[in-house]
Amino acid sequence: MVNNNNTNLTNEKEVKTDASVSGAHQASMPSKEEDMGFKELYEQSLNQLQYGDIARGKVVQITADTVMVDVGWKTEGFIPIKELKDDQGNVNISVGDDIEVFIDKRDSEGNLVLSREKAAKLKVWDEIKNVSENNLKIKGTVVEKVKGGLSVDIGIIAFLPGSQIDIRPIKDLDQFIGQTLDFHILKYDRKRNNVVLSRRSIVASQRESEKKDTLDSIAEGSVVEGIIKNITDYGIFIDLGGIDGLLHVTDISWGRIAKPADIFQKGEKITVKILSFDREKERVSLGLKQLHENPWEHISEKYPVGALVQGKVVNLTDYGVFIELEPGVEGLVHISEMYWTREIKHPSKVLNVGDRVNVVVLEVNPEAKRVSLSLKQTTANPWEKLKEKYPVGAVVKGLVRNITNFGVFIGIEDGIDGLVHVSDISWKHRVTHPSEYFKKGQEVEAVVLNIDVDNEKFSLGIKQIEKNPWEELPQKYAPGSVVTGKITNFTDFGIFVEIEDGIEGLVHISEISQKRVKSSAELYNIGDTVSAVVKSIDIKTKKIRLSIKEMEAPSPVQTPSSSQYINNRENIGSTLAHALADVKIGNQHKE
Repeated sequence: MVNNNNTNLTNEKEVKTDASVSGAHQASMPSKEEDMGFKELYEQSLNQLQYGDIARGKVVQITADTVMVDVGWKTEGFIPIKELKDDQGNVNISVGDDIEVFIDKRDSEGNLVLSREKAAKLKVWDEIKNVSENNLKIKGTVVEKVKGGLSVDIGIIAFLPGSQIDIRPIKDLDQFIGQTLDFHILKYDRKRNNVVLSRRSIVASQRESEKKDTLDSIAEGSVVEGIIKNITDYGIFIDLGGIDGLLHVTDISWGRIAKPADIFQKGEKITVKILSFDREKERVSLGLKQLHENPWEHISEKYPVGALVQGKVVNLTDYGVFIELEPGVEGLVHISEMYWTREIKHPSKVLNVGDRVNVVVLEVNPEAKRVSLSLKQTTANPWEKLKEKYPVGAVVKGLVRNITNFGVFIGIEDGIDGLVHVSDISWKHRVTHPSEYFKKGQEVEAVVLNIDVDNEKFSLGIKQIEKNPWEELPQKYAPGSVVTGKITNFTDFGIFVEIEDGIEGLVHISEISQKRVKSSAELYNIGDTVSAVVKSIDIKTKKIRLSIKEMEAPSPVQTPSSSQYINNRENIGSTLAHALADVKIGNQHKE
């Protein structure tokens, strides 16, 4: 029996004897002598009890509303039944059970009222006082998350501030709900029914003890087990027992790891190898991939160049596809190695992450940890067949698929276009832009000029369908023969005369007239028809030199004089101008 109050039950609140006696005592009418003996016994028992006491009693009766408890000396009191019901409404005591009760009061009828709840609370407060004064631990169960921390049941509801949960900030407080843990008591106020707990100091003490054991046991090269404490983009922090180690992202796998959080979770157990250990700074570097053989050591033997292998698509980029050949080994299929003929704007148009594909090994570089792969080379090269099907000189038909400033693309096979360069469109006409002669979808004929299998180029020519007219010109227009044509253009160095469709010759300014001419426009207009003598024809450069002045009558012979010397100097200058004009003509045709 524990005494907490000195107020005697025998004061003015003492109840009458007949009100405190049970029905069993009232069943028979005692004699006067017996009655006096019972009163003495009852008064003696009451002198032993005080309000506020915690007494141990025996359950003697259970009714729908109350539980009768004998607290000694034949003194009985009752506990309201609601105090003894659990959450499901069940009463978990039986007649004959010993329980602790609080001597509370007497009701209006003089019956002794007991309380089990108050007895429990009094004992809790006694324990709280003892734990706080002696810096002991008290167990409690986390009930719920509240503002600023957690609510903990230690017999009464106490408060655990968030800052006192651990030695480090905890973001997820829900993980503690339902856990039974040890706590220290920071402070308590019985009057306000307020208790503040701390777990921080207990955790700190535990970690110091764990750290000492860990520091004494770990060594470089040893394999240990830890718990993932935090995950970042650059690595994982692992609790080894009082001390944290860093598993850097580069030491997780022999292959590529994008985000560790995609693979690992907080609280997960993990086995790692200690790579380095600084005992003074308490820094530990860990490795996971080091627990497995480096797959790149024998990569060349396992994946020889030309081998057909299978892998899984693990990443798609603008420039290609990464294929995982095995854990830790990835190869790249460049976008140019995806299809022979099909133009791919982005690999995601044809492949998805997770697809399994066959590829051919093109190159292996163990030092750089790179493997080049090809998807298109798993099938026959259509350019090889193309070269066999269309020999040089063969005439093909196709539709114009694209027009550029440098030529026309003509579709010959599915996914294969041939290019007619602008210089191969016409023998006679200077083509400024192919769109002047062609439209998309137009069907055209062309001659196969070349098929470059290695560079995947198909060269075609349209002008080659006809015979080169320049090859016949030397026989058709021998030097000294006279031709007639229309003036098509004036330049500073002469005039161009079209002698037949698309064939032009140049009359140098020095060959326009026997008279001195400053500008050809003084004598002619565009469209005028003139006759000229053919001086020379160059098939390679496609140049025809003409002379109009040789069509004129020769000038009278003059005697040598100072003016003749002047004319001679003019002739020398004219010859130089003639040479310079040839250079200009060549440059013009090159343009």
